[in-house]
Amino acid sequence: MDPEDRPRPRGDAADRLATEDLDPYSQDELSARIAQLEAEIARVTRHRDAAAAHRAAADALFGKKD
Repeated sequence: MDPEDRPRPRGDAADRLATEDLDPYSQDELSARIAQLEAEIARVTRHRDAAAAHRAAADALFGKKD
């Protein structure tokens, strides 16, 4: 099984973020949190795109294995 086919493990950072209680946060803190999450989404997107480009280059050089 390829790593990208595996389900995301429970208890990882995304799971903890999704289940965190947001009630204690002020509106300003929530806005700051949103900005941080958007920055993290952009960072992960860049990493994913770089990994896809690296994989495509390797496939082009060595031939895709099925």
